[in-house]
Amino acid sequence: MGRIAAPFGILGWVKVQPFTEKIGGLLDFPVWNLGRGEQWREVKVLEMEAHHKTLVARLDGCNDRDAAAALKGLEVAVPREALPEAPENEYYWSDLIGLEVVNVQGEVLGKVAELLETGANDVLVVEGERERLLPFTAQVILKVDLAAGRIDVDWGADY
Repeated sequence: MGRIAAPFGILGWVKVQPFTEKIGGLLDFPVWNLGRGEQWREVKVLEMEAHHKTLVARLDGCNDRDAAAALKGLEVAVPREALPEAPENEYYWSDLIGLEVVNVQGEVLGKVAELLETGANDVLVVEGERERLLPFTAQVILKVDLAAGRIDVDWGADY
């Protein structure tokens, strides 16, 4: 949902680069998970506010600039169950990662490894026998079946 970008001031506040659609997307969550890789910890958010194109936040246990600097680069996440249900035909990126991608010919192209935001549209990074970049558009994405763990696409194996 975001990343700690830098300390903010001298009292332990941090500047957060949000990855949410709206800058204030993290404002609704009083508890964040901070970490990277396999190491995560839950942190209570004491105060936060939108600040230009970022957020600034004061976190429990982070009381000075040195403590804030130690958090730089950590990712910000919230528990999946804390997120509202996605509207119809919209998906959280985290729900798409790991899904099998199959084309109309029944060929397995691989699994979604990550997503990229390009401005024009989102792009699925599909890892299989080789990496493929598929635009997440109605012309390419025919069906997303989260329960089956599969995305059906109109995309040739030789593209």
